[in-house]
Amino acid sequence: MASRTFEFACGLFCMALITGCAGTATGKVSLRSDGTPGPEKCPEEALKAMRYLRLGVGDGASVEFDVNQMHGRSVTLHEGRVESVLNDDLGTLEAPARLYGYVWTSGPQAVIRYFEALPPGASQRVPICAVARTAKGQMRKLPGSAPGTAVLEFSGGGVFIVDEFL
Repeated sequence: MASRTFEFACGLFCMALITGCAGTATGKVSLRSDGTPGPEKCPEEALKAMRYLRLGVGDGASVEFDVNQMHGRSVTLHEGRVESVLNDDLGTLEAPARLYGYVWTSGPQAVIRYFEALPPGASQRVPICAVARTAKGQMRKLPGSAPGTAVLEFSGGGVFIVDEFL
């Protein structure tokens, strides 16, 4: 009997983890007709963490979009979760902090939203709200990008703090 109760408790715990981890990046974002993500509020926990870190809307830095493809001439991003790395400090987040987010590739350009940061030497991720941006349409997918991917001309660009995703 005790083992059944333990199994049930473990099952509930795992379900809570699964639904909690799915978070905003996968299941709760509405998509526009072109496949790009729709508006999304920045969670209150992230707003609090960014205030504590003194990260303001518009603060920016340079970032390598995918830690597995750093410093290349181009990059192939795959739809789904991504781990990026800061090239320089983003406010009080020192390089080479890791940024964790989600890439959408269905529209005419790649969209990257970041939901967490891991400062160097830290043991836990910090919630944030940030987006990848580049000048002159450089997030636009290159011709020949396969479905579910976005080939971009450059492996990095800018990352900017936001208080909501538009």
